[in-house]
Amino acid sequence: MHAHAPAPHALGLRVPLPTFPRRRARPRRRPAAAVRASAPPQRETDPTKRVVITGMGLASVFGNDVDTFYDRLLAGESGVGPIDRFDASSFPTRFAGQIRGFSSEGYIDGKNDRRLDDCIRYCILSGKKALESAGIGAGSDAHGKLDVGRAGILVGSGMGGLSVFSDGVQNLIEKGYRKISPFFIPYAITNMGSALLAMDVGFMGPNYSISTACATSNYCFYAAANHIRRGEADIIVAGGTEAAIIPIGLGGFVACRALSQRNDDPITASRPWDKERDGFVMGEGAGVLVMESLEHAMKRDAPIIAEYLGGAVNCDAYHMTDPRSDGLGVSSCITMSLRDAGVAPEEVNYINAHATSTLAGDLAEVRAIKQVFKNPSEIKINSTKSMIGHCLGAAGGLEAIATIKSITTGWVHPTINQFNPEPEVDFDTVANEKKQHEVNVAISNSFGFGGHNSVVVFAPFKP
Repeated sequence: MHAHAPAPHALGLRVPLPTFPRRRARPRRRPAAAVRASAPPQRETDPTKRVVITGMGLASVFGNDVDTFYDRLLAGESGVGPIDRFDASSFPTRFAGQIRGFSSEGYIDGKNDRRLDDCIRYCILSGKKALESAGIGAGSDAHGKLDVGRAGILVGSGMGGLSVFSDGVQNLIEKGYRKISPFFIPYAITNMGSALLAMDVGFMGPNYSISTACATSNYCFYAAANHIRRGEADIIVAGGTEAAIIPIGLGGFVACRALSQRNDDPITASRPWDKERDGFVMGEGAGVLVMESLEHAMKRDAPIIAEYLGGAVNCDAYHMTDPRSDGLGVSSCITMSLRDAGVAPEEVNYINAHATSTLAGDLAEVRAIKQVFKNPSEIKINSTKSMIGHCLGAAGGLEAIATIKSITTGWVHPTINQFNPEPEVDFDTVANEKKQHEVNVAISNSFGFGGHNSVVVFAPFKP
C-alpha cells in the first residue's frame, strides 16, 4: 500500500479540473454515424486506394530498433525508472520512461544534432529508419526512382520542441532578448520535424504536422491514408514524436494531478486496469510508419508488412479534459473506423488500448469498447503504456508499431503490473505474460486533451 492518495483522472490524459466549465451530455442528439443502419462491410479492393505499411521506424526507451523494441515488450520489460536528465528531487513524481543514451549517428550531422530539440531528433531518426526498412533509404537507387512530388511526411507532436522553448524563455528572463537563440521559434514549432525530414530526404508532397494531444499519431495516420486514397500522394511517412520529460513538462502534468507518484516502485507504477493504479507515467520517443498505395508498393516490389484498413477521428465536444459520461465520442469513433475499414465488429480480435493507468480513464475506454463489441471473449486487449509509459503525441505511433508487430509475429505483448484487476474489465488483458495469438483485425485507440478521439484499423496483408 502507498501513503499517497490517488488523484482523480479521466480518459487518457484527461483529468477533471473543476475550474473548467463542462457541457451537459445530450444523448438525445446522437451523431448519424452512431445510429445509421449500415450496409454489410466491404473492404477496399482498388489497389490505388488500398493503403499498406511498407516500413517502420522508432526512437524509444528500448532503443531505436523495431525488432528489439518488440522483443523487449514481449519479454514484459519495463522501461520506467528514476529521472536523471535533471534534478527531479523536488517533484512529487520523480520517474518516467526516459530515453537514455540516444544516438543519431549516421542520421543527423553533428552540428545540427547539437542544436535540435530531442523532439525533432527523434522524428528525423525514426523517419529515416522507416524509409530504410521500406527499401527507399535516402541515397539508395530505389529512393532515386521515387516521384518526390507524390511523397509526403506527416509527423505530428503534441507539445513540439519543449526544451528549446523552455530554454528560450529562461534566456529571455535571465539575460534578455538578445540571448534568445535564432533557432528558438523554428525548433519549437510542431511542424519542423516533418519539414526538416523532408529537406533531408527530398520529399515534396503533402507535409505538415497535426497536434491533437495524445491522439496526434493516429490523426496523422488517418490523414496520410486519406491523401493516398484521394490520389494526392503515393507514399507518406506518418506518425508522432514527443520529448517532454523536462522540468516544465513534468511540472505541468504534476499540476494537472495526472501522474503516478509511486516513487518507491516506479517499475510497477504504470498498471492499467489494476485497482491500485494512481496515474500515468510520462514517456517519450517517436514512432512512424511508411504508408503507401498498394499499386505503388507492388510496382516497386516493396516489402509489405501489413495493411491499414481504415480509421476515424472525432471530438467529444464536451470538456477540455474530461470525457463524455455516456462514452459516445469513443464508441462512435470506433464504429466509424470499422465502417471506414469495411470491417464488422466480430472480425476484430485484438485491441491495443489507449489505457494510460488513470483511475477513470481506463474503465471509460473499456465501457466504450463494450458498446461496440458485444462478445469480448475472443478479443485480446493490452496496454503498451504499462511498459514504456505514456509517450503523449508519439504514443499512437509506437503503439501502431506494436500492433503491427503483433500481426507479423503472432504474439501479443503482455500488460504488465496486473496485480489486482478491475472486475469490470472482462477482456483478456494479456496479464503479465505474452500470448500467442493470430490477429485477424486489430484496432489501436488514442484519445487526448480537448476530447480528441482517434482509432486506426490494421490487418495482415492479403493480396
